Amino acid sequence: MNKCKLVAALLFSVLATSAMAQVETIVPPVVKGAKPMTVERIKVHSAAIEGNLMGESADRDVMVFLPPSYAKNKQQHYPVVYALHGYFIGAEQWSNEIHVPQTIEGAFALGAKEMIVVLPDSKNAYNGSMYSSSLTTGDFENFVARDLVAYMDSHYRTIPNRASRGLVGHSMGGYGASRIGMKHADVFGSLYLMSPCCLSVRDPGPYNAEVQQQLESVKSPAESAKINFMVRTAFAMAAAWSPNPNNPPLYLDLPFKNGELQKDVMSKWAANSPLSFVDQYIGELKRYKDISIDVGDQDGLKVDTTKLHEILDSYKVRHSFEIYSGTHTSAVADRFQNHVLPFFAHNLCFQRECK
Repeated sequence: MNKCKLVAALLFSVLATSAMAQVETIVPPVVKGAKPMTVERIKVHSAAIEGNLMGESADRDVMVFLPPSYAKNKQQHYPVVYALHGYFIGAEQWSNEIHVPQTIEGAFALGAKEMIVVLPDSKNAYNGSMYSSSLTTGDFENFVARDLVAYMDSHYRTIPNRASRGLVGHSMGGYGASRIGMKHADVFGSLYLMSPCCLSVRDPGPYNAEVQQQLESVKSPAESAKINFMVRTAFAMAAAWSPNPNNPPLYLDLPFKNGELQKDVMSKWAANSPLSFVDQYIGELKRYKDISIDVGDQDGLKVDTTKLHEILDSYKVRHSFEIYSGTHTSAVADRFQNHVLPFFAHNLCFQRECK
């Protein structure tokens, strides 16, 4: 691969599919007899995000979906599922794509045990934090794995045990669930990856000089909104994976400078690709009661997702893998109701005393 083509791959491929495909999804029919949930929109302060160089607020929007019995059964405690959104969207739009609370209510009406579902907002000025740890963006990995979990356990009737916590994400959220899941198996007990993006760098097509000009024109995170939508993905990745506190005003390093490919930056990006580091976390992945992975047969992320499945298979990590009929987003609401929540209902611990 020549230099220009490789740069193009770095800039566009890992988020291209998810960015273009955050569109309408098929709505499952309303399940007869489904009972209404309570939806709370709250702010959760994250010490992990404090002091980030982008100036992103450490007070994060979070949507909490409480099961129908929560208000009535004051002594009952519940498992919690943390659901991570994709690139370019936040928790509110993610809730629209998976059609919650309707799909959660439907899952319960169809027999899934009741649980709390939490949608944290991790969108930033570059449209996505990558759920990574960076001084530039803030530590969104530990916002989810530590600060958010601690808040839920102290403010709601949860079962504060890893066996009673599930983590799921779609697209960039699937990347986040894979990254956080591998590194924080002490926090979560079951894991579901929906069409995870960014598992590796792929080649999307040709590069042109206009891309470099647009990138060099940006002098602040806010100015990135003025450039081509797809070019903006480079800033999301660079802020998360190649932060540089000594490189104001953006405090990040892009994968090329003055037309020259920066191999050290490339190495940092590659080091943040789950297909590159999964072998280091096999022991952690084997701690999960179960892992599920799915992807649409018309999704460009199918190739890398299959590779992840094959790696887990080779290590005999307990998991299931399904390629279903659909695009990147067409079936996510159906998957959430009829696959994701039943998976957690089967695998999470619903008792106050969990092993």
